Amino acid sequence: MKKYLTIQNEDFTETLVEEPESPIGFTYADYLTWNFKERIELIRGRIFKMSPAPTSFHQRISVNIETEISIFLKGKKCKMFHAPIDVRLKGKPFRKKKLRDDEITTVVQPDIIVVCDEEKLNDERCVDGAPEFVVEILSPGNTRTETKYKFDLYEENGVEEYWVVYPEFKQIHVFLLNEKEEYGKPVIYEANENIKSTVLKGLRIPTNEIFKL
Repeated sequence: MKKYLTIQNEDFTETLVEEPESPIGFTYADYLTWNFKERIELIRGRIFKMSPAPTSFHQRISVNIETEISIFLKGKKCKMFHAPIDVRLKGKPFRKKKLRDDEITTVVQPDIIVVCDEEKLNDERCVDGAPEFVVEILSPGNTRTETKYKFDLYEENGVEEYWVVYPEFKQIHVFLLNEKEEYGKPVIYEANENIKSTVLKGLRIPTNEIFKL
């Protein structure tokens, strides 16, 4: 007899899914079989339903950042992608390895990513491994996920540069990996400043352009 698990995450509605057979929890193989109405992410074998559809301000911020990065990357090796796109994260011991779908327990959908390693783009279904550059734009209801779970995941998987955008405060926190492969204190950018990327050397974006209506 099949067993079912009730999934309820924070303030989201309950959903029944078949209980995972694997002791590591749900995997990417399970993820590919689901047909949720809502967008979901898989974090360490657990299901996390993403926030409702982004606000228009959230979308404008995303488009503004994407436009600047797209112009900067024209003719360059690195490629930019935006949500929804599956990113499979493997954990520090397995970053360089090719894992089977049933061995992957973390699949996220960042708002914006830049991938410079072409090998991570060989699977048409997803990005197989951590991007070098990630942008997450916070929405009401997902702050806890972005600032805790995502922070730990991106640090562990070696995302070199991680931007967290706070639309409400018109701030951007930029985290960079140090020599110990840890994120130190963020560099905080506010109005009337220019963000300088470390990974995308030469990229400068005025914050007023990012938050313009």
